[in-house]
Amino acid sequence: MRFGKTLRQSVYPPWKDQYIDYAKLKSILREDKPDDEDEPWTEEDENRFCDEIFNTQLEKVAKFQEAKIEELRNRTDEAAEKLKHLNEQQQSEEGGEGDAAQEEGEEGKHEEVAVDKQKLKEMEAELDRITNEVKELQKYSNLNYTGFLKIVKKHDRKRGDRYKIRPMMQVNLSNRPFNSEQAYSPLLNKLSYMYFAIRRFEAPDAGDVLPIDPDSQPETHNGEKYTAHKFWVHPDNLLEVKTYILRRLPALVYSEQSAKEVDGQQDPTITSLYFDNAKFQLYSKKVEREAEASSLRLRWYGQLSARPEILLEQKLLHENGTSEERKFAIKEKYVKAFLDGEYKMEKSVQKMERKGQKAEDVEEFKGTADAIQEFVRDNKLEPLVRANYVRTAFQNPGDDRVRISIDTDIAFIREDTLDRDRPCRDPKDWHRADIDNSNMTHPFKNINQSEVSRFPYAVLEIKLKEDVNNKRGRPVWIQDLMGSHLVHPCPRFSKFVQGVASLFEDYVNRLPFWLSDLNTDIRKDPQRAFQEEEERRARRAENEQVVGSFLGTKLSSYKPSRSSPAAKSYLADRMATDAAAAAASPKSGVTTSNQQQAVSTPAGDEAGESSQSQPLIPRENRENREINYGTLSSVLPGFSLSKYSRAKRAHEAGITSLPPGVTEPKEWIKNSGPLQIEPKVWLANERTFLKWQHICVLLGGLAISLYTASASSKGGNLLGEVMGMVFLGVAAFTGGWSWWVLRRRREMIVGRSGKDFDFVLGPMVVAGALGVALVVNFGIAYQQAFEKHWGGDGGHHGNRSGVDMGDLR
Repeated sequence: MRFGKTLRQSVYPPWKDQYIDYAKLKSILREDKPDDEDEPWTEEDENRFCDEIFNTQLEKVAKFQEAKIEELRNRTDEAAEKLKHLNEQQQSEEGGEGDAAQEEGEEGKHEEVAVDKQKLKEMEAELDRITNEVKELQKYSNLNYTGFLKIVKKHDRKRGDRYKIRPMMQVNLSNRPFNSEQAYSPLLNKLSYMYFAIRRFEAPDAGDVLPIDPDSQPETHNGEKYTAHKFWVHPDNLLEVKTYILRRLPALVYSEQSAKEVDGQQDPTITSLYFDNAKFQLYSKKVEREAEASSLRLRWYGQLSARPEILLEQKLLHENGTSEERKFAIKEKYVKAFLDGEYKMEKSVQKMERKGQKAEDVEEFKGTADAIQEFVRDNKLEPLVRANYVRTAFQNPGDDRVRISIDTDIAFIREDTLDRDRPCRDPKDWHRADIDNSNMTHPFKNINQSEVSRFPYAVLEIKLKEDVNNKRGRPVWIQDLMGSHLVHPCPRFSKFVQGVASLFEDYVNRLPFWLSDLNTDIRKDPQRAFQEEEERRARRAENEQVVGSFLGTKLSSYKPSRSSPAAKSYLADRMATDAAAAAASPKSGVTTSNQQQAVSTPAGDEAGESSQSQPLIPRENRENREINYGTLSSVLPGFSLSKYSRAKRAHEAGITSLPPGVTEPKEWIKNSGPLQIEPKVWLANERTFLKWQHICVLLGGLAISLYTASASSKGGNLLGEVMGMVFLGVAAFTGGWSWWVLRRRREMIVGRSGKDFDFVLGPMVVAGALGVALVVNFGIAYQQAFEKHWGGDGGHHGNRSGVDMGDLR
């Protein structure tokens, strides 16, 4: 189905005028005209198309999304206030319930309960409306996101000889906060907690089952419930992530079939062969997160020529957000017959019966095989895309409470037969024989490169058993890793979805949000990543505290770090900060909570520099000024941009503002304790002194040689003697200056000084003196040469025009 038709069928009627005008963009692009009948594409046509798509269509969609998200947030906050008021009203009624029952009787009591239930139903209906609009907004975002990528791909394919705008569009989409899997997570998280509170109002004894985290994926394995968290890891950070995990969990050594190939010495290569039909129905359901969305794959370790055990797995996604797997082992020779419905795993059933296995297990196996075979038949499934990757697993032996896997060298390969004239796979076989028979490995250079897509990052998956994290918490080291700069969260990432989206973009009408992140650098600044994680955790804790106040219980034990801006911007401190900011005048230098986030000192600054000593300069300005370090300060030391100099100038100017009740420390923290000087610091000072002494010796030798040669020449050479004395003076200054700098820096090191160690006066004097001496020397020498050769009566000049034949002989 063409995307234009999909767009028309998927429009949400109340927002029909806010979608991308795909038909208009196609008409501007002249997509319907054949290339041979098309008019030349001019600069004016290009400007018109870019203006329409970037300045009109993209801005229209972006403004609507921003306004709608803000509206939904306000409605959610209003619903939270109503729920809080309902809770206070119920508590007051419960306080006077005994007297009311005596005066009005039991009938009045039941009437009050009925009124409360009616209010709860109205509140739940409002939450349902908000939740439905959030879901529609997610579909709206995904549909427009796909539309923009589709139309710029058409542009680059048809009009991209001189102009390529797809990269520009991808950057614009990645900069929009709503084009992200995490854009709606805080809102959905707050709604889920409000639903939880309403359920507890209706059934106080229902238990403390907390709502599902939108950033995680609940899964079920062998009857055990897990919470899965997925991340991307940049290759630059991969080794650090592995070593961080190895300090807590041992690497899992694969045995069984994979050990035959890797012998337990290397991580195994895994191949997953995913199924779908020609309409990509399984892919569409998974991208749109429809209820009962399923996926099917064949998976094996190592090379297929080694005859490994093959697992046929079906992953089911239930309506409540949880997922489970159905799987069984099958031999290679039976795969094709099973997929065609000609074999029903009879031999495996007979083998289980001969071994005396329980009748319940045999029936369960038969039911699983029949269900998967029926699923293949009803959906007309066939192998579509292959995912090949190397997996490193971490797990304590015999303890599956924490399971971690890292997949690297990920490559997606087409396995389809959609093009009957040039199929990627033999339609009579269930896999690509050209890859498996030749034991081809990553990076798969021997196949058509248009049929392979290599994923640039590693995929980290953390699975936590529900009983180990106390239904919400998680081990501290896991939490630190998940919130660090080393990983990039991608909650709903799927290899199946990524493989289809990257290889079959022309066949599908839905694309996952994370595609835009593939064109950006996912590496983060450590401090910024720390702050973002603290703010996210603080928002979540705030939601939990709100619900806990409804129920009279404590759901969160979160304590923000002292160095985190979340400690000042959220929870109880946030209200106090906002109140203080509102009461202060603009001239008092007091900032709002948002401004405090911008000027707060990052955690982990250099030792001895407390946050109170930092001038109130926004982060952006501080970064820009630090980039210029070494230019202005190198020429004028009074304008040094070091933290010490900025803090000193701010203190002298009275800019530094300390919080109430905080006094300026008399001694730096770095100055407390015994003196410890690293050898490299001391030796660096000595090495600099020796370099200066080397320059002193060179200049002194030059000066003595020049003076001696000039004085001993016939008639003397006044210029040479003067220059020798000048160079000798410069050499003496160099030696004295280097000795003074050596002693001065020693004193600063021993005294733990935070001042600058750069002394620019000496180098400037030496360089300036040498430069002036050379210029004066050149000028005087040139003048003497001019007078000697061209001065006087010109006789010598005349001689130069003649040639002495004797000299020639």
